[in-house]
Amino acid sequence: MDVLTGLLDGPKARGAFLLKSVFDPPWSLRIEDRAPISLATMVQGSAWVMPDGGVPALIGPGDIAVLRGPDPYTIADAQDTPVQITVGPDQRCNTTVGEDVTDTMALGVRTWGDPLGQGSSVMLSGTYQAPGEIGRRLLGALPTLLVRPAALGDTPLVDLLAEEIGRDEPGQELVLDRLLDLLFVSVLRAWLAEPDAGAPAWYHARSDPRVGPALRLLHGDPAHAWTVDSLARKVGVSRAGLARRFAEVVGEPPMTYLASLRLAMAADLLRESDVTVATAAHQVGYSSAFALSAAFKRVRGVSPQEYRRSGASQVVLPTATPSRTVVLGCHVPREHPSEQRTRRDR
Repeated sequence: MDVLTGLLDGPKARGAFLLKSVFDPPWSLRIEDRAPISLATMVQGSAWVMPDGGVPALIGPGDIAVLRGPDPYTIADAQDTPVQITVGPDQRCNTTVGEDVTDTMALGVRTWGDPLGQGSSVMLSGTYQAPGEIGRRLLGALPTLLVRPAALGDTPLVDLLAEEIGRDEPGQELVLDRLLDLLFVSVLRAWLAEPDAGAPAWYHARSDPRVGPALRLLHGDPAHAWTVDSLARKVGVSRAGLARRFAEVVGEPPMTYLASLRLAMAADLLRESDVTVATAAHQVGYSSAFALSAAFKRVRGVSPQEYRRSGASQVVLPTATPSRTVVLGCHVPREHPSEQRTRRDR
């Protein structure tokens, strides 16, 4: 298993909230659902995505915006359009005067918006309610707002999501979950592949001649009783050389990295109702359920049982990460061609 596959294997949507929103300008949505990860793309028209404290970015048809929670953000036809509707943690929608319009603005299967409008703005959105903890390292490294322009991506996925989102057929929820996963992973791959886009250190470490093989060994068999000595022998370098280079490139020692990886995997396993703490411990390399519980409580602040009872829904991301907007292929907030033409015409 390569490092990226292992880290992306966790965020599998399970009953994700997907919606097609249809509006006519002016429109503005304030999103306060505290979701850990949300995606938005336009089918028709354009929209400004404005994270709190971050740099806004304009998206048009086929562009995909990934928003890293749980902080609020606003999506609107223009930056100065006043907020009209706020979306809360339970996906309930209220006007600025407190009127609940969740049901009155429903337009059909997973479709919502202005019932009297022409729909000049059509947006698709998908929200992960609780991404798997195996992606914790990756989610913690993401910028606040990540935009992949349509020109850099696989637009047929957006077209397919637009086609499937309004259907109500057997297994449709599963189809939409997997489409959301594909879109998410496609944006992440584009981000990780772009130089100077802020990809995490562990991703660049894959290509290091000493650290890369060590990472593949750890991810390939995390339950193995690895030591720095055994890793070094497998890679064919000295113990001191591997330890020093691993810390330089990844940012932490090999065994610290492995311990974090094991706990992340255990947290993901605990989301499954039929997996006991003892089974999770065995699968990730702890000698007993007690050993896993002690490590879990020390690092996470709760026991595995408490974590499971909570629904494993709270994904706590590093709060020290500064707000950052990344538009792939561009180092400044990008204006859509239609917006550029509008400004020239004024």
